[in-house]
This record gives sequence, C-alpha cells and structure tokens, in this order.
Amino acid sequence: MSLSDFRHRHRLRVRYGECDMQGVVYNARYLDYGDIAITEYWRAVGFRYMGEGAMEFHVANATVDFKKPIKPDEVLDMWTRTEKIGNTSLTVITEIHGARDDGAEDLRSVIREVQVLVDLAEHRPLPLPEAVKAQFRTFDLRDTPVFSGEVS
Repeated sequence: MSLSDFRHRHRLRVRYGECDMQGVVYNARYLDYGDIAITEYWRAVGFRYMGEGAMEFHVANATVDFKKPIKPDEVLDMWTRTEKIGNTSLTVITEIHGARDDGAEDLRSVIREVQVLVDLAEHRPLPLPEAVKAQFRTFDLRDTPVFSGEVS
C-alpha cells in the first residue's frame, strides 16, 4: 500500500526499554506500537466508543509482518487507516516506517488488526452502526492527512 492511501500519521521515538538484547525493538512491542497508532487514529477520526457504554471493540485477530529492524532512538512514522469495514468489524492496517521528511518510504513493519464490536454483557458481536461506518469512511477519504505525536 502506498503512503498516499493513508490519512493519519503518528510519530514516535523508540525508547531503549522497548528493545531486546539484540539491539532492536522486541517483537511483542510491535503490537504495542499498533495499539498506540490505532488509538491516535481513532482520536483523529473523532471516534469515542471506548469506555462509554455496554459495547467495546475487541481484537479478534492481529498479524505483524516484519520487514526491517527498528533500533533504539529511531523516530518512526506509523500510518494507519481502515482497510475494510465489515458487518461487525473493522480491519485496521498500520504501516510503520522510519521517519523521513522527504516523502520516501522506509517500511519496517505492517500490522493488521480485526477489531470486532462486542456487547460486553453477552460477549457477542454487534452490528456496526451505519454512523460509525460513515465516520471512518469519511476520514479515510479526506484530502489531507492528519499528523500527531511530533517528536524532537
């Protein structure tokens, strides 16, 4: 997928404690990064379901494709978008790139999560409201990207 397909970027700096003895980001941390990226993406979209009622999104599936290592103190750009909208779920993709201001791509990892809307009392999937579907579609079709998490 091209970076031009994404409308949200969150930038962060890798902390030493996120790395393993091999001097690269520990593999489990990639899902932490994916969670940060999705949280900031949802904030940019204006989506506020979490903690507000009897339903929440649960991660039904998560995959990480490792492309290139990430090292301590690197600055990363995490580009996120909704890849697919289903009846009860959203498939969200995050591409992690080494931060570059020249527009070039430096792909390090691709994370996909299927998030299912769940009734918390019954623990069963719920249909996604049309307004929620429209909210994500509208954001991902906007002309200009939204940036968050600037680092020095």
